[in-house]
Amino acid sequence: MLRPQESPTRELKSLDGIWSFRTDPDGVGRAERWYAAPLAGARDMPVPASFNEVVPDAELFDYVGEVWYQTTTRVPRGWRGQRVVLRFGSATHAATVWVGDAEVVSHVGGYLPFEADVTEHVTAGEPVTVTVAVDNRLSWQTIPPGYVEETDAGPRQRYFHDFFNYAGLHRPVVLGCTPHLHVSDVTVTTGLDGSTGTVGYDVAVGGGTAEVGVELRDADGRTVASGAGAPGQLRIDDVHPWRPGEGYQYDLVITATGGDEQDVYVQKVGIRTVEVRGTQFLINGEPFYFRGFGMHEDHLVLGKGQDAVSMVHDFELLRWVGANSFRTSHYPYSEEVMDHADAHGWVVIDETPAVGLNLALNAGGLAGSGTFSEERIGEETQRAHEREIRELIARDKNRPSVVVWSIANEPESDTVEAERYFEPLFRVAREADPTRPVGFANVMLAPAGACRVTPLADLVMINRYYGWYAFPGELEVARRRLDEELARWAQDGKPIIVTEYGADTLAGLHALTPSLWTEEYQVDLVTMTHEAFDGCDAVVGEHLWNFADFQTAAGFMRADGNKKGAFTRDRRPKAVAHLLRRRWTGPPLA
Repeated sequence: MLRPQESPTRELKSLDGIWSFRTDPDGVGRAERWYAAPLAGARDMPVPASFNEVVPDAELFDYVGEVWYQTTTRVPRGWRGQRVVLRFGSATHAATVWVGDAEVVSHVGGYLPFEADVTEHVTAGEPVTVTVAVDNRLSWQTIPPGYVEETDAGPRQRYFHDFFNYAGLHRPVVLGCTPHLHVSDVTVTTGLDGSTGTVGYDVAVGGGTAEVGVELRDADGRTVASGAGAPGQLRIDDVHPWRPGEGYQYDLVITATGGDEQDVYVQKVGIRTVEVRGTQFLINGEPFYFRGFGMHEDHLVLGKGQDAVSMVHDFELLRWVGANSFRTSHYPYSEEVMDHADAHGWVVIDETPAVGLNLALNAGGLAGSGTFSEERIGEETQRAHEREIRELIARDKNRPSVVVWSIANEPESDTVEAERYFEPLFRVAREADPTRPVGFANVMLAPAGACRVTPLADLVMINRYYGWYAFPGELEVARRRLDEELARWAQDGKPIIVTEYGADTLAGLHALTPSLWTEEYQVDLVTMTHEAFDGCDAVVGEHLWNFADFQTAAGFMRADGNKKGAFTRDRRPKAVAHLLRRRWTGPPLA
């Protein structure tokens, strides 16, 4: 499923803006055909945005169940005779869409796009109503998992991930047109041999049989290579590679021609290579050291809504602090974020929404009874997990910024059941994309020597909180234990990326002696951790948890969210941000 774009043969119309919105606490909307008429009793709701914090309404903040969105637009009259597609960047966590009174698509999975061919349901030049029922409920069979508990106060969504269950239409909604004969997909692979680059391509065409031609154009619009045929390979002399910090991209202009129809699609291409060799992580054959963060799509009021101002500001803060990379913890980020990463040379670990697959964490009375079983996370969940992996790779397979697929965060990984669950999922990821390494973020409960899933991975990715969850306030002991574990992981002969480390910190809380939650303690803990990294040659990356404070479910361990950010939730730097800037903008790390 290619992302819609404007080209000589394609047009787009944004449906972002103010939609009508109402909740459906009694679950009657489908039976009463709310999609067949204007939504009664509706209020205004911006799209894209999470609905939870827009209105000062406690019931809406913690709402469980379906909500309904509706808008009316006019199909451009110039689209007569064209194929018309309706596309959603995401709907968290499941959605059904109607155009007029016709159901056109349903999708499960809150962080990836979906679309419907609505040609037969619209008329060029005429108005059309789009209605969406969005369901934020999680179950044992969804990714991420959860369950709904009936309480005296009504239904409550329980989930096992440590970030707030924001919901809604979080990403752009567009109406687009293409010729009926159209480019439906393209897969690009790139290579480097000295100053020569290669671009392999495989084009799929929908709506008929077509002749395919391609041109590769540089950033100045000059054609540097061309070819014919749906699959093929181009050779580029004096190639300009895509590099970390320099997001140089070519345009692969694809033309499909059949009969009297023609479609043109432009695919951005960054020519680079990725390789794991021993304990090194190589980009373009050169060792790369990851500096950056685990991050969240999380902003005041917006929640997880895509917003250009917030996005660019966050990237500028990453640049200021000296980062070169980030992990999309713990779900795929918006395509707008990924576009920016591609265009500016950011390096990305791209993660599925598989978080919370560990009942020993944040699971209350469910802990200790095993995570992977048919009663809880079993074969149906595994199928959903496989779908998420395939859809993520299908969306982001052509992105030069993406260098690792992370298929889960902190799952149970020290049991035979976990190994059986994950082994086929690693195989799925490698079959879908054999060009990138595959890993997952390991949790402290499965240390070196005990984890049964890391042997399936191409690299070691560990989340470690020595000095916080383990040995809090005892930094000397924490340092020894961290040194010991890193040395043990290094024996596996794989590169190690520490994908999380850090401490909760209240901005503005200070002490003359190191005290938990103070800015001074966060600085001391991070300094200690960096010294351990520098003492282990196999460590090739450090991602502090987190870039910024973020909202979580309410609980006695969280005061208005998780406070491990280098920046506050409104993006003010804590002392540790300045520490990171000194480290990351100084001499290159070995």
